Amino acid sequence: MSLRDRKIIVTGGPTREWIDPVRYISNASSGKMGVALADAAHAVSGETVFIHGPMDNSLLSGRPFRITGVESTEDLLEAVMGELTGGAVLIMAAAPADYRPAERSNLKIKKSSDELRIDLVKNPDILKTVASRKAADPSLAGLFVVGFAAETHDVEAYALSKLKEKDLDMICLNDVAREGAGFSTDTNIVVVFTRDGERLDFPLMTKRDLAAGILEKIEAELGRRDR
Repeated sequence: MSLRDRKIIVTGGPTREWIDPVRYISNASSGKMGVALADAAHAVSGETVFIHGPMDNSLLSGRPFRITGVESTEDLLEAVMGELTGGAVLIMAAAPADYRPAERSNLKIKKSSDELRIDLVKNPDILKTVASRKAADPSLAGLFVVGFAAETHDVEAYALSKLKEKDLDMICLNDVAREGAGFSTDTNIVVVFTRDGERLDFPLMTKRDLAAGILEKIEAELGRRDR
């Protein structure tokens, strides 16, 4: 079954975890890689949905596929789980916050001392949750899951560990410390690792061209497994 016959779910952008009504924990993800992947998915799939965190609306305007906006990591998890179907492709390019404040203040926290301590609790791991659901739910047979790893050090070791621990079919390693790669840029550098031990290097290129290359690799992997 080709990508034309599969639903493709793409996530992108950051999430926000609110501390009080004016402050939040987030990261520098722009969502540009996610949008590029959703555009590439729409070009080859009969059904594409893009689930995104807070990002510039100009990046979303006029897109021809279905778009769902979320804010927190828990919101993102709920939206992703609600879209999963058997045979679908999930591309998790979003950068969800790993932690959230244990308590959110209803009022703005005032400056009162030289130090402020905020207790954080771990957010749910979306890819691990997807893996658990896939293993337990026969209706999700054939779900193909692609993760992203945005790293600054020990990059390959971490990506390969994530590939195994989260039971991914493929992972896209993004060394954000390299010039021209990472958040907010229009270019990227990615190394793809597959479940079967294959490696594919994408040199510096536009995120649009990279997205098309990643979708071609997914199509090839699915075709190989269908033989």
